[in-house]
Amino acid sequence: MVAVASSTDRPGALGITRRLAEICGPPFARLAGPADEVAGRPARWVAVPGAPHAAAEVLRLAARHDLTVAPRGAGTKIDWGAAPDRVDIMLDTGRLAGIGHEPVGSRTAEVGAGTPLRAVQATLERTGRRLALDAPSPGATLGGVLAAAEAGPLRHRHGTVCDQLVALRYLNADGELAGAGGGADGVELARLLCGSQGALGVLISATVRVQAVPASRIWVTRPVWTPLEVHDLVRTVLAARLDPAAVEVDLPAGAGPRPQRDGRAESMARHPSMTGRAATGPARAGTLVVLLEGGPADVAERADRLVSVLGPGASAAPSAPSWWRRYPFGPGDTALRIEVPLTHLHAAVYALRDAAGGPVPVRGSAGLGVVHAALPGDVTSADRVASILAAVRSVLLARRGRCVVVSAPEPVRQAVDLWGELAGLARLRAAKEHLDPHHRLAPGRLPGGL
Repeated sequence: MVAVASSTDRPGALGITRRLAEICGPPFARLAGPADEVAGRPARWVAVPGAPHAAAEVLRLAARHDLTVAPRGAGTKIDWGAAPDRVDIMLDTGRLAGIGHEPVGSRTAEVGAGTPLRAVQATLERTGRRLALDAPSPGATLGGVLAAAEAGPLRHRHGTVCDQLVALRYLNADGELAGAGGGADGVELARLLCGSQGALGVLISATVRVQAVPASRIWVTRPVWTPLEVHDLVRTVLAARLDPAAVEVDLPAGAGPRPQRDGRAESMARHPSMTGRAATGPARAGTLVVLLEGGPADVAERADRLVSVLGPGASAAPSAPSWWRRYPFGPGDTALRIEVPLTHLHAAVYALRDAAGGPVPVRGSAGLGVVHAALPGDVTSADRVASILAAVRSVLLARRGRCVVVSAPEPVRQAVDLWGELAGLARLRAAKEHLDPHHRLAPGRLPGGL
């Protein structure tokens, strides 16, 4: 029986391993293991450079040998998006960490891409400052949050991490260190790099806005039963002009019409397309939560007004509910992100329920029309997911919305269009051709197979 040589036994593989060890240091370069993969695509080597110049050398090595490179931060979102066509070198940014020394009172901070977000917040809090970023992924690095354009509840007032960027430093595919920011062209490039999953450049550091830590925070909670009720209450909250920092909703899988005193479900005449599990069994309440931040007296006064505005069942608390800053999906689920103008969010959730045959978990920024949903992996086949996506996207198309598959099991990822319609594809293609003309950085990771 003839043994088949593995990819690491081919000529040149040992030399690549040795050269990576010279660049990064022997403990920080190795052959990839079973856990070293990007959306299911295994890597061949892992390199952990300790400085920007070392990361640049890794990229130059890859260019000389026609190898692909995929960056990785903490790996919290490494299964998001499309799988690259090939991953030769996984460039781990964990040592590209740290916070630059800024003058006291500075409104910005330069942070290394590999710095855990919680470490940044802990350091800033010692001087009474914070990043207005609350990404849900535990342990995520700032670079990982940027690469995935991840945002949490605070996006309602402060925008996403892309909105808070002042400047970026990154390496292009040839290992050249460059900057983005400052002028209109630089800001546009920085925002293209934000959310690019490492397929346009390797992020080295980011300069982001900082602000004072609010003196007081209060969460005002109100039970909700239907998407239409959420829609009406959110309009009421925003019309009250109480300057909320976040407006979040959690609708669990069992959420349905409010039970009446006689045990029957509330009439669904206001939305007759509500069918399936929503009309059967005991209803579970969802929750609408509004976060207020500011001075203690001001926040307390606004919280009292908001409780009155929201009506029966509303209450205020000094801490967030247990689901705050958590996604509704877990391992093995198909995770969706729905983005639609606020006035159409309830229609999008109803469309998802109708296509799925009943309520599915939905959670996110009700005040912005950006939510995540989960299709359970144990009961949803690839064909079923494709059918649900088609139905939801047809409803969203007329409402200027979109539905993206954030992550999914391999069979689903292979069978469905993860992105749907994408208006900026031509601009993205032009950026890829400019920054990575040989398609060495995570090829296939971006929409359109870029």
